[in-house]
Amino acid sequence: MKTGDTLVIIAILIYFIVVLTIGFIYAKRSNSSASEYFLGGRKVGPWFTALSAEASDMSGYLLMGLPGLAYFTGAADAGWTAVGLAIGTYLNWLLVAKRLRRYSVVANDSITLPGFYSNRFHDEKNTVGTIAAAIILVFFCVYTGSCFVTVGKLFNTLFGWDYSLMMAFGAIIVFLYTMVGGYLSVVATDFVQGCLMFFALAVVVIGSIAMAGGIGNTVAFLTDIPGYLSMTQMATPALDAAKAQLVEDGRPLFGDASEYGILTIVSTLSWGLGYFGMPQVLVRFMGIRGEREVKTSRRIAIVWVVISMFSAVMIGIIGRSVLPTQLLSHSAAESIFIVLAQIMLPSFMCGIVVSGILAASMSSASSYLLITGSSVAENIYRSIFKKDATDEQVLIVSRITLAAVLLLGIFIAWDENFVIFTVVSYAWAGLGASFGPLTLFALFWKRTTKQGAIAGMLTGALTVLIWHNFIKPLGGIFGIYELLPAFLLGCLAIFVVSKLSPGPSQEILDDFAAYESHDIVAERNMEVVLEDGMTLND
Repeated sequence: MKTGDTLVIIAILIYFIVVLTIGFIYAKRSNSSASEYFLGGRKVGPWFTALSAEASDMSGYLLMGLPGLAYFTGAADAGWTAVGLAIGTYLNWLLVAKRLRRYSVVANDSITLPGFYSNRFHDEKNTVGTIAAAIILVFFCVYTGSCFVTVGKLFNTLFGWDYSLMMAFGAIIVFLYTMVGGYLSVVATDFVQGCLMFFALAVVVIGSIAMAGGIGNTVAFLTDIPGYLSMTQMATPALDAAKAQLVEDGRPLFGDASEYGILTIVSTLSWGLGYFGMPQVLVRFMGIRGEREVKTSRRIAIVWVVISMFSAVMIGIIGRSVLPTQLLSHSAAESIFIVLAQIMLPSFMCGIVVSGILAASMSSASSYLLITGSSVAENIYRSIFKKDATDEQVLIVSRITLAAVLLLGIFIAWDENFVIFTVVSYAWAGLGASFGPLTLFALFWKRTTKQGAIAGMLTGALTVLIWHNFIKPLGGIFGIYELLPAFLLGCLAIFVVSKLSPGPSQEILDDFAAYESHDIVAERNMEVVLEDGMTLND
């Protein structure tokens, strides 16, 4: 093994040791109750909440999927996706965060998202929560698999190590610190990982500009590629039968640029709608220490997201100028961040920076595992099969679920030719369309009924499945991102079915009134502390 490789490995091992140590530090506190394990006792401060929400959301697509998309097809697709996500992040924090924190307490102190939906509608049979938990299980298995793909690609690109072996190794590390430490472990490691991701993006984008000889040289080179720098056109790589880009005289070949019209822009911007239904983000809102701290978290989150996504897109675009013919398939293009880091940085620093990719994938995977485990244990096992289950029994079921999702995620990720961006976009649409409309209606419209909630979730999930697999391939106006029609149809289903079904009971209306008129003066004067007197992230 080369000395440089050894230093990279040492840096990555340090990262692994840090995240596992954090997991064990919070193990005792997290395992004291189901509320502590699944939601940290609602004691997490604004910095940890903000960076945890964004780090868990920005999976491998931030450092690999988004730069890879920009590298392969230019600025338009990646750029409008980033704009949509930035807008969605802001609106989610503005419209949902404070309200969900408040209503989840009013609704029987709900500690999981499916639990909130059931308690919001006084669903004694837990039909709403069970359906929500099942949807989370399906789409989070896909999402978790995409994170494991990132880990496998990282080690395969860096060292040529076996993709499948390293993918499984990374998956097991995530499983261990999630299983041991619970929510507080995940949030604390997310904070560290969010800082590392931000640092890694900044270092690579600045270094890539220097390698390209400045912005002027980059623009001069990329202007010759039809549509590459346009926000209303998309570059079209010329591909061979194996879908690898053709090269001639040391230059990548492109066909005529394709139009990126208004409908496509609106479709791409609809990525932002997904935030209203992302369990890994919504649960952070439920766990923040108090409503008064939401504004601080919102500001931190927006700054982090805007700078990080801008840097990710720039890395892909500038990377095409630096390495125009090195990565000739969409799947290979997703390694541009890794390859640039290898070229420009000393070995140990490269190891630190590429650990940002591990941070992106592992922070997300840990959240997906924890949320899936909590949803199945609380909203299926305790609510349906064993209503008198103790917290200890619920935690055991949660960990069994973690193991099952781990294995399913590894199975999904076994194909190393997966395009991370494609996999993530599918799961994002499924979760966003299933829960986004329901979250908004549950928080803003008191006339929403249990029947409407069920109709909205099922309509959103089924529309994503049908549109993605059968309608989208038709192309033309049907080629839009499946989240947009699924989200709109989900909203329509909730409204129509709620209007047609009997109105909410007086108890539900009383809860809604209490939530709307909630006096937060006492909360503003209240300081919630952890058991040892320390607040998390103060």
